[in-house]
Amino acid sequence: MNAEVHDLKACEVSTDEARAELERLLADSRFRATERQKDILRYLAERRFNGCQEGVKAYSVALDVLGRPSGFDASTDPIVRIEISRLRSALDAYYQAFRAADKVTIHIPKGMYIALFPGSLIPHEPDDEAHAGLETAVESQPPVLMPEAPVQPVRPRSGIRLTAVATGLALAIGAAVGIKLFVQRPAMTKKPTVYVMMTAAEAGRQGEASQTRDTLMTALTQFATLTVAKPGYSRVRSSARFGRSYEIDMKYYADADDRSIWWQIADSETGDRLKSGLEKVDVGGKSPASAREEMAAGLAQHFAATRGVINNIEIHDSPEDALGNACVLRAEYALDEGGADRVLRNRDCLERSLAAAPGDSDATALLSRVLLAGKDASLDPAVRSRALELAKRAVSSAPMSDRAQVALMTAQFSAGRTQAAVQAGNRAVELNPNNSDAAAKLALVLYLSGYKDAGVEMARDAGRFAETAPRDAMLVLALDAYRTGRYSEASLLAEQINCTDFMVATLRAAALGQLSSPEAHERLLEIKNKDPEFERTFHDRVASWRLQPDIAAELEVGLVKAGAQVDPGAGPSMAKP
Repeated sequence: MNAEVHDLKACEVSTDEARAELERLLADSRFRATERQKDILRYLAERRFNGCQEGVKAYSVALDVLGRPSGFDASTDPIVRIEISRLRSALDAYYQAFRAADKVTIHIPKGMYIALFPGSLIPHEPDDEAHAGLETAVESQPPVLMPEAPVQPVRPRSGIRLTAVATGLALAIGAAVGIKLFVQRPAMTKKPTVYVMMTAAEAGRQGEASQTRDTLMTALTQFATLTVAKPGYSRVRSSARFGRSYEIDMKYYADADDRSIWWQIADSETGDRLKSGLEKVDVGGKSPASAREEMAAGLAQHFAATRGVINNIEIHDSPEDALGNACVLRAEYALDEGGADRVLRNRDCLERSLAAAPGDSDATALLSRVLLAGKDASLDPAVRSRALELAKRAVSSAPMSDRAQVALMTAQFSAGRTQAAVQAGNRAVELNPNNSDAAAKLALVLYLSGYKDAGVEMARDAGRFAETAPRDAMLVLALDAYRTGRYSEASLLAEQINCTDFMVATLRAAALGQLSSPEAHERLLEIKNKDPEFERTFHDRVASWRLQPDIAAELEVGLVKAGAQVDPGAGPSMAKP
């Protein structure tokens, strides 16, 4: 037992007070932990109440709480570390926001799986690896040099009038050109602002509605895609600083078996109604807190996700050449759907956005990811290096942004720093547990890093509140089906992914090849028409994805069966774990 734990035990409250705090915390809807994390917390607490003073092992948590088989190995499956880390973050966030003075708290010390109940707030130490490598020196910008004015020769006095006329004409032309350029300058768009209002259909349910609204607002603030403001302040905010604003008006209904919320979104300036809908949750067998959390998670995804209602409106209504937030959203769409031309256009847009606003952490994060999505990333170390520096800069500028942490995860993984990538992804999911896209991307990194069971489980969980399963979650499930010889399932899943990037296209052709389908050759021709260098660069591209050697080899077998002539110069051994 280390000194920290010994000191904390010395200032713990009584067992009765500890039990009361555990039950109170788990029943509080403001405690933003998943049901699985709450189960872990209860398990650690009950073991402590039953006399376990030295804590439990990851193996016990995995088998008793997470349902892992007896062959579980914590060194190859990090699921317990990931869930405990998220639980610590949830505890810190809750107690820092809602703890009353001189009240008991719950603490899980670093390096041990044990629940302590000190009478004061003890923030958890950050994971060392989670914050490693975040320091970055901002690249020095070269000075802007103004061109020297040409030396004018001394002219006779008789030419003064002519020179004055010419100068006046030049100034007039310059002013006209400047006005035209100003008018034609692309719009710099900002994040939208939302105002959240909820009333109960029955007066007796207003307290319940208010709690649900507060839970929803907490969930919305965790998204990096918008700003949440207090209702009534829309006319005070400066349009130069903030983007378009929306009012989300909701009505709360409660029946015996379900809770439902009717909602509508309106433009704050014009009052135009833009979208409406209904969210319903079955409350059978659920606590009131769980039902509120599920309702809030679903609505937050619907409103604030990249493909949510508000951001769809933002993209649709923004000019094609708009910079800033519209460019960031379009880049996320392009990355999700693939297509080299679209990605390249968004790279240019993001570069121009950063030239206009160098401190834009969202544009910085997305440019990092766009750079790594290009084919050059697999061949040019300088591209990967710049992507990593941009991601670090984004995290340094906005450490609480899940967008920035996802960019860092992607860049670290591309650089071969697997553990640092997992830590960044874990941090992204901690910051926004309702961002299914971030969870799906972490699932893919875990799977490609060899943590296959953890990756598959996270991929399945990623679509809990999303209307459609995220692309990367589908890709994990398709890859796992292929790896285990379920080629029909792999083909079906791959076809359902709305994307045309290298890995999805490869998986489609390889799965059909393994099935000896006549469509396999057609799929391969589609790939080669879009990328004539596909067969020659296959191994380099596979290596950049850092596929495990067994999966890489199996994909190559499927492609050969589809008719591919993969360049044998490299080989599956290039794939790095």
